[in-house]
Amino acid sequence: MDIQTLQDARPDALFAAADAYTRLSAAFADHRSTWANGVEGRVDGSGWTGSAADSAGTSLRATTTKLDAASQELHMIAPILREGAEAFLLAQNKLDTLLKDAAAEGYRVGQDGSVSWGASDPSGRSDPGQGTTIDQMVRDQFRETAAAAYSARIAQALDEAEQADRSVSDRLRTFTDNARTGTGLSPGQVVLDRMAGIYSEDLVEKSIPAKGTSPDAVNAWWQGLPPEEQQRLVRNHPHEIGNLDGIPSPARDQANRINLDRTIAGLESRTDLSPDEQEQLDGFRKIKERLADEDRLHHDAPEQNPRPYLLAVDTVGQGRAAISFGNPDTATDVVSYVPGLGTKIGGIGGGDGDRAKDLWSASHTADPSKDVASITWIGYDAPQLKGVATESLTVAGTERAAQGGEAYQGFLQGLRATHEGEPAHMTALGHSYGSFTVGQAAQRPGGIPVDDIILVGSPGTGAQRADQLGIDPQHVWVGAAENDPVTHLPSENETTGMGAGAVAGIGGGPAGMVVGAGLGWVGGHYTDEHELWFGQDPASKEFGGNRFAVDPGPAMSFDSHSDYWNYRGEGDTRTPTVSLNNMAEIVTGHGDQTVRQDYR
Repeated sequence: MDIQTLQDARPDALFAAADAYTRLSAAFADHRSTWANGVEGRVDGSGWTGSAADSAGTSLRATTTKLDAASQELHMIAPILREGAEAFLLAQNKLDTLLKDAAAEGYRVGQDGSVSWGASDPSGRSDPGQGTTIDQMVRDQFRETAAAAYSARIAQALDEAEQADRSVSDRLRTFTDNARTGTGLSPGQVVLDRMAGIYSEDLVEKSIPAKGTSPDAVNAWWQGLPPEEQQRLVRNHPHEIGNLDGIPSPARDQANRINLDRTIAGLESRTDLSPDEQEQLDGFRKIKERLADEDRLHHDAPEQNPRPYLLAVDTVGQGRAAISFGNPDTATDVVSYVPGLGTKIGGIGGGDGDRAKDLWSASHTADPSKDVASITWIGYDAPQLKGVATESLTVAGTERAAQGGEAYQGFLQGLRATHEGEPAHMTALGHSYGSFTVGQAAQRPGGIPVDDIILVGSPGTGAQRADQLGIDPQHVWVGAAENDPVTHLPSENETTGMGAGAVAGIGGGPAGMVVGAGLGWVGGHYTDEHELWFGQDPASKEFGGNRFAVDPGPAMSFDSHSDYWNYRGEGDTRTPTVSLNNMAEIVTGHGDQTVRQDYR
């Protein structure tokens, strides 16, 4: 690299090229999405079965994988061009400044970067016979030193430009080689090639897939990274890695424990927390305490206490968190529970965490040969109980469940992507408004990658029939306590007569108002007796699922809405209720052994 070449370089053209590749990358990502949803998704959801359908599905998925890889390749080009443009611009500015300063001080700079100056000439003196004076020698030495410094700094600028040119060229050549040989269409191989020596650490950081990226693509990206790069990303970017679907569960756990500590410290450092932020802080502290307790229990009695994995931590909205009892990446059976009405982030460290562990224990009892992972997932803003249940549902509407359903779908896809060995038997479990969220996820394009769906305490799923949930209706399971008021809520259009009952129950607080509202509705529904707030009653025959037996619970009490995970007895003598045992049978793949209950 010489001075003229650097001066003639056009960083603006590289910036323009980077912008063009950004647009191209976005357009290609849209193309990939159109293919996945418009072709693969439609074929997958068409109901087409048989060997031809299997072959077509395999071919379509392979094409989607190639498009994912090509999309990643294109996504990486613009940052490289932009980084190169910035490096050239910096070197040009540095060189321009040095040349101007050198010229102002009387130095001449050659095209190769050498710097010269006119030394003192004794012949120009009035008495040349005296030679060069000491002062002149000092000045000459000073100028020689300054010239050498200018030369070194100019050489450094040229070297930086040379390194940038070489680095950008090498990186771009990798992409062209990948395109020419076809390796760019293999996610695992291309990521390994891209990270093997010629990519800078900064480029690795910039390559972290955005939230919403296909979990399969995320997993291929992660598996292609050298272990030391994986650990660096876990340490330096725990929030991004810990909450990214497609990252293996042990890495997410490691990242989220760092993330949890940083989140707590960040909130504790502030003196202006809002009530909601204070509630989040309290909730995250409970999660940290729960993890410490479970780690200790697992260490002391691993057979009765699975290792906990923290699979999500975020402050967005009301807060996000997910905990798994057992490793979902190696488990034979995985259940992911979505809580509903009144759920707070601290529930991971409290009752909602208890439910996941109790279901793990009941599943372990139901079939000790199975390696179960039981998860509580709070990845959306569940509606809070404020007054009557119908008021809470009215305020919540369908938007929270739709957003939560999208996030839950991605979470489950991530569990599939990271699982090792034979595919796990997976179950989606939703309670209360969480069952509506599960229903919304199941009805999204592509559905949810589960073998069974359990709905308990459900106000409806948004579907009129179980076969609209994307799996065989014989694998849709419903638990509805007879005295659970939420499972008796009428449709939104039928709530006219509920006000009086709610007012009558106001003295009992929110729960009393819910019960009062339910009692005020004993007269029945105006239109369809099986139409609930969010569609057909899942416990009805018309819905078409399987209703399993559940204890009726206290008469028209909100406790009946929360009793599905109960145990009877204490200590070694405690046994799961019929509801909990039925869920455990389903989770371990023994749905045929559940105790059934008549439809409503």
